Amino acid sequence: MASVKVKETVAANPVVVFSKAYCPYCLSVKNLLQQVGASFMTVELDTESDGSEMQAALLEWTGLRSVPNVFIGGNHIGGCDTTTGLHQQGKLISLLTEAGALAKPSA
Repeated sequence: MASVKVKETVAANPVVVFSKAYCPYCLSVKNLLQQVGASFMTVELDTESDGSEMQAALLEWTGLRSVPNVFIGGNHIGGCDTTTGLHQQGKLISLLTEAGALAKPSA
């Protein structure tokens, strides 16, 4: 069931951050997404009743057990380093815009 829940959550939201409330790397990614104005869903695995099962499902699906585990437009992006790296390379905003998580800039 956790695997289905994880995949349905990712499919239903432009951006999903699987997180743990106390994790500084998760906080860093959530702050970055807020700073750029992205709309995103956060799933705090440490407060979900089936959080450990969801984390195991993420490991099976993505190969990553660590958090944050970030998805944009249904695609697995990775963790904190990957997400901040995309931003530093100037690629994060376009990914977020394509996924519908950012309003397109008016021309």
